[in-house]
Amino acid sequence: MDAVRVALLREVLAGTEWLGATRRFAGALRGSVVPHGGGLLLVGTPEYEPWHLAAHLVDEAAWSGTPELAPTLVRHGARPSDPAHLAVGLGRLAAARRGETLLVVTPEDPGARLLERVHDARRAGATVLALGTDRAPGERELTAMAHEALTVPDGAELDLDTVQHLVSASAGENAVPPPRGRRRFRDRLSRLADHLTAPPPSGW
Repeated sequence: MDAVRVALLREVLAGTEWLGATRRFAGALRGSVVPHGGGLLLVGTPEYEPWHLAAHLVDEAAWSGTPELAPTLVRHGARPSDPAHLAVGLGRLAAARRGETLLVVTPEDPGARLLERVHDARRAGATVLALGTDRAPGERELTAMAHEALTVPDGAELDLDTVQHLVSASAGENAVPPPRGRRRFRDRLSRLADHLTAPPPSGW
């Protein structure tokens, strides 16, 4: 989702709880990784790997000049023969330590194996953030372990993928005040969003 679409989505969501909720969660993410110089681990479930969130966080890290936001994607099915950035398995969670942050994304049941690894990471001092839905049977246990959690209720206006877009965009925007050139760029995007949502001229 590009910056213009994010801006339009935020206009649609103005007055709802989602803008504040996603920005608070993004602030917790940023506040956890930036002071410690990074160490962000991102993991999903065996059936769902948060590829898109990983890619968007990498983009936001580069755009905002905040490399700490770039995550390490931890995969359930990682193999030593995979490319280096895809070869990080669940064993990495066992090595998590104080100063590192673990972001867990679970659209369905996280399962006992992942919950055990998350518990170990928290016990070792890592900060745990959880992003999921209330359809997942193990979500309550994961939320109880998390230092910060954002749950998308069943039947909510947004789905989990859209919430991830809002979180990643907010994490990058609020990391540091953008340089002057970037402020002008964002102003142009804002004006474009206003133009796209303006009613047509009379006579159409």
